[in-house]
Amino acid sequence: MPQTSQQIEGQRSEDAALDHLRLHGLQLVERNFRCKVGELDLIMRDGAHLVFVEVRQRRSRQFGGAAASITPAKQKRLLRAAQLYLLRFRQLPPCRFDVVAIDGGQLTWLRNVLEM
Repeated sequence: MPQTSQQIEGQRSEDAALDHLRLHGLQLVERNFRCKVGELDLIMRDGAHLVFVEVRQRRSRQFGGAAASITPAKQKRLLRAAQLYLLRFRQLPPCRFDVVAIDGGQLTWLRNVLEM
């Protein structure tokens, strides 16, 4: 089944976010972790921290932009997906949630945006 233009654009956005985070020293742990409650776009390691990264892209900042598109319901799904991912650890690492927002091609990295 061929990808839609929205899926291709999403993949490009995730690639750009991944490149940016790697340039800043983060290491990829897993990409597109999917479970019954949601999806985590990127899971990265930043020193001792496990970082769950949500990548959002919008053509412009009109209507609030990419970061504003993360609704409370989406935040809840992210938290639940992270909780399920963390079940594989015997000892929980320090964790944080970051957002990479791409508005009209401009990338902004927002660190520690959600509390578990």
